[in-house]
Amino acid sequence: MLNLAKIAGDLPGMSQHFKAEATASRQRLDQALILWQQAQEHQTELVRTAQQFSDRLFFSVALPVEPLDTRPVISTPPVSHSIFATDGSQIAPSHHEIAYCYLINIGRIMLHYGQNRHPLIDSIPEVYYRPEDLYVSRQWGIRTEDWMGYRRTVLEAQFLAEMACRWVNPPGPHSEPNLALVDGSLIYWFLEGLPLEARDQILTPILAAWESLRKVGVPLIGYLSASRSSEALNLLRLQACSYDQPHCAQHCHHYQEREEKTPCQVFDPLRDSQFWRQLLAPGQRSPLWRSSLRILDLYPASQRIYFCYVNVGAEIARVEFPAWVAEDQDLLGRSLAILLAQVNKGFGYPVALAEAHNQAVVRSGDRARFFALLEQQMIKAGLHNVGISYKEARKRGSIV
Repeated sequence: MLNLAKIAGDLPGMSQHFKAEATASRQRLDQALILWQQAQEHQTELVRTAQQFSDRLFFSVALPVEPLDTRPVISTPPVSHSIFATDGSQIAPSHHEIAYCYLINIGRIMLHYGQNRHPLIDSIPEVYYRPEDLYVSRQWGIRTEDWMGYRRTVLEAQFLAEMACRWVNPPGPHSEPNLALVDGSLIYWFLEGLPLEARDQILTPILAAWESLRKVGVPLIGYLSASRSSEALNLLRLQACSYDQPHCAQHCHHYQEREEKTPCQVFDPLRDSQFWRQLLAPGQRSPLWRSSLRILDLYPASQRIYFCYVNVGAEIARVEFPAWVAEDQDLLGRSLAILLAQVNKGFGYPVALAEAHNQAVVRSGDRARFFALLEQQMIKAGLHNVGISYKEARKRGSIV
C-alpha cells in the first residue's frame, strides 16, 4: 500500500523540476527550428553526407525522401473500406503456479465501412506447455518471458495477414480499399542482438506475412502513439556538426568517454514528435523518411520501413509503412486517410487497434479462471498435489 502522506513532501520539488525542464525544452526547440531552416537549404548535401558517413556516426539518421518543408493535408477517406487489426497479450510463465506454461492471446478485429458485411471481433488463445515451447530459447541465452513476447509479435503478424488475405476477396479493380493496422513499430530493433538462428525464427515468418499482404495489395501501417524516436531530428545533428567530415569516433570520442553531450546534441533530448507539433496543423503529415536503422538490412527492399509524422489532433503520431506502400502515392494517401478516420472514430486513437487490445487483454479474472480450469483438468487426469506455491498463496491473502 502506498502511503501518500509520506510522499506528499516530495511533490513540490518535482513540480519545480518539471517547470524548469519545460523552459529548457522550449529553448532546445527554438535551436532545432533554427537548424531546420538551415537544413532546408542544404538538404541534398545533408542526405549525401548521411549516406557517405553512416558507418562513422554514433547515431542513426533517417533520410528524407521529400523536401523538408513538405506538409500536405491528408485527404478524406473513401466511403467504403475495410480495416484489419491485431494486438496481443499474454499470461507469463511462473514456477509458483500450478503448472509452468504460458498463454498468448491475440485479439482480431475486422471492420467494414459503407458495406453490408458483418465485422469480426474476437480473440484466439494459444497455450504453450511442451518443453520445446518453454525451453527452446534457453540454447540462445534468451529468457522464456522474452521469447514469449517475440512469439506474440509473430502471431500478431500472421493472424493479421490471414484476415486480409483469406477472409476478404483479394483486391481487384472494383474492390473496396483495405488497410491492415498494427500497434507499435514495424522496425523490430530488439532482434538485432539475437543469435542468427533465433532471429530467423522470429523475423522470417513476420516478413512472410507482410509479403502475403503485399501480394494482395493490402497496405500495412504501424501506428506509434507517444513515440520517443529522434531518428528524423538526427539529420539536424549533421547540420550542427562543425567538421567537414562527420566522424564521431575521431572527433568526439572524448565527449562519449566523459559521458557528455557532443556539440551536435544542442537540442537533445528533443524528440521528433515534440518537434513536429510546432510545424504540423491537425490533419497534416510531415515529409516521408526512410529509416536507416541497421536491423533493416535484414528486410527485403520492398519491406524496408519508411515513416512520417501525422498530427491526428490529439497528438503527433509516428506512422510506419513498408517501401512498397511509400512508393505508391495514391495508396499511401488513401491509407493515411483511412488511418486518420480511425483515430477520429476512436477519439484520439485508432478504434480498430483499441478494440483489438480490448479483445486481447488478459485480466486478473481471466487468469484466475484459466488456472482454475487447468487445475480441474489436471485433477481429472489423475494428478495429485496440484496447487500453487506457499509463497504465491500468502501473496494472494493478507492477515490485516
